[in-house]
Amino acid sequence: MNIEQFRDFCLALPGVTEEFPFGEETLVYKVMGKMFTLTSLDSFESINLKCDPEIAVELRERYDGVSPGYHMNKKHWNTVDVHAGISDKLIYQWIRDSYDLVVESLPKKTKEELKNK
Repeated sequence: MNIEQFRDFCLALPGVTEEFPFGEETLVYKVMGKMFTLTSLDSFESINLKCDPEIAVELRERYDGVSPGYHMNKKHWNTVDVHAGISDKLIYQWIRDSYDLVVESLPKKTKEELKNK
């Protein structure tokens, strides 16, 4: 996976915006204003993904390329090394899981707005 594939996948999800709230080097994707993934624009070595806390620990134990979220709440975020031999298909699934986790936590009114996008 390269940064363009990552970007295209994220932007194809409903209600997603691309932002730079942490400076011009950190690319952040949000759904309805809530962050679900981010990466370094300069290096694209890894991506941070929101994750269910129990699943986050399981993924860290199972995959060498998955670690606690760098500069994030380590209970709820994982950092995934995109060059660690993890298949793109699996990384795309984890991005989607992160997106879905954030959507699930949205208020009912916001979820309705998302449905209409």
